[in-house]
Amino acid sequence: TSQNADSKTYAFENGKKAIADFYKKTIIDFPKVVEVREGFDKGLYHTIFKVNNNPLVSIIIPNKDHIEDLDLAISSVKKGSYQNIEFIVVENNSTEKKTFLYYEEMLKLYKNVKLVTYEGRFNYSRINNFATQFASGEYLLFLNNDVEMINPDSINELLSYIVRSDVGAVGAKLLYKDKTIQHAGVVLGFGGIAGHTFIGVLDNDHSYMNRSQTVQDYNAVTAACLMTKKSLFMEVGGFTEILEVAFNDIDLCMKIREKNKLVVYNPYASFFHYESKTRGLEDTEEKVKRFNKEVAIFASRYADKLSSGDEYYNPNLTLRKSDFSLRNLQYEKIGEPYPLPKEIKDLM
Repeated sequence: TSQNADSKTYAFENGKKAIADFYKKTIIDFPKVVEVREGFDKGLYHTIFKVNNNPLVSIIIPNKDHIEDLDLAISSVKKGSYQNIEFIVVENNSTEKKTFLYYEEMLKLYKNVKLVTYEGRFNYSRINNFATQFASGEYLLFLNNDVEMINPDSINELLSYIVRSDVGAVGAKLLYKDKTIQHAGVVLGFGGIAGHTFIGVLDNDHSYMNRSQTVQDYNAVTAACLMTKKSLFMEVGGFTEILEVAFNDIDLCMKIREKNKLVVYNPYASFFHYESKTRGLEDTEEKVKRFNKEVAIFASRYADKLSSGDEYYNPNLTLRKSDFSLRNLQYEKIGEPYPLPKEIKDLM
């Protein structure tokens, strides 16, 4: 009934009040609500929580060389508002002399950094499982070495949800350097297995139903930045080590979901992600074989789930793109899973 949203700002003020009233009446164990703010746009809301007892967060970062990226990741987090953190840097097969010189300086410069060494060949799951034995924190944050924290309150934003008894994992919004989206949650079935939502969409875009900018449940989030409870991580057996590189994070989230815990995407925890600088691309025959094997393992383990579809994704929307566009019914029937390639089926 008005030409623009600014004509009825009282409606959005009342929206904040309605959400604040909900928190007062709900039986869910939310942390203390500090404030309900306007979110990405009018009609969207951002709740600021206060986490009690200032729990220790153990941040686990695997690393091979690329010390400039590692230092940026650590220094950006250290500049943030939440300070009860420890870093566990897992050295894995670095070859450059300057890397080890940097480690020496890093340990002198940062008092809350531990350096541990994993000597086996690269296996993301095994490296992170190994690192957890050195973690003193109640909460674990798995973080890639090629990220940079944007919102200084990101750690608190992740904590605000993981402290809840019904939540098992929380992920962040990750952006490419050009401020387009790299990760805003994961949908099961994208491309046949799972994929990130809204890849390549500008961060200031509203996206489908504002989903890239809204706190919500998904079945999975990426472990490039994933916080969980250490006790729950141990209970589900950590990362599945036969998934050396691909889909180990999705598998972890699925195991958490099987414990009836929620997986939350929080866009107010935001990072740049310079994606796979250390490991590189799947560009050799050996890497392609390994990738296909891991796809087949995941597809076999969660065949029923992939067949029935992701309950957080509308079956009228396509599995061929990540922008939540409608299915083209010439190629995809409503609710039909994305067909797996023959070479994957043969491995299952």
